[in-house]
Parts: sequence; structure tokens; C-alpha cells
Amino acid sequence: MSLRKEFDDKRERLTLLTLDNANLDIKRFFALDSSAYREGALSVQTKELLGLVASLVLRCDDCIFYHLGRCKDEGLEDAEFLEALNIALVVGGSIVIPHLRRAMEYWLDLNKA
Repeated sequence: MSLRKEFDDKRERLTLLTLDNANLDIKRFFALDSSAYREGALSVQTKELLGLVASLVLRCDDCIFYHLGRCKDEGLEDAEFLEALNIALVVGGSIVIPHLRRAMEYWLDLNKA
């Protein structure tokens, strides 16, 4: 099983579990998160890149993997991916490196599919 399939399956299962048991405020936050990444003044790809950089700086591997998958779906090229990694590294500093390494592995796995 690919890293993405494994991640996506687990994320979907846990999201459904959460939403089935969530209160209205949690459900509203999930809806707000989804709507923030829709096409608007910024393209979906740009928004996903912003999410990726923020996730790298905040060091959230789940978020990094999610945004990498979405970036791939939106047609992100390798050179764009590398520039985004560089921005995250400059903003976040060396503490981003372990997450950058895992992002690189995940991106290369996405490119195999």
C-alpha cells in the first residue's frame, strides 16, 4: 500500500469518527477549514502551498502529508515543491528539517503513483 493510500484511509476513518461524535462547534471548524481552501482570489494550488508551508513551520506531519497530497492533485511541479520547502526552512529554521525530510519521502512516494 502506498504511503498516500495508507494516510488517506486513516485520515478519512478518523475524520468520520470525529464528525460522528462532534458537537456543533467542532463541525463548524471542520467546515471552515474546508471552505478556506476553495478557489477564490487565490488559486487552490496557492492555498495548498500556503497550507504546506504553514504546516512545515508548525511541524505537523499529518497536515504536511495532507497538503502534499492536495498539492500533487493540483498539479504542483517538483521545482515548486522545492521552493515551498525552502520558504518553510527559511521561516521556520533548522527545527523544520526532520519534517522536511519526511515531506521529501512522501513527495517522492506521491510521484511514483
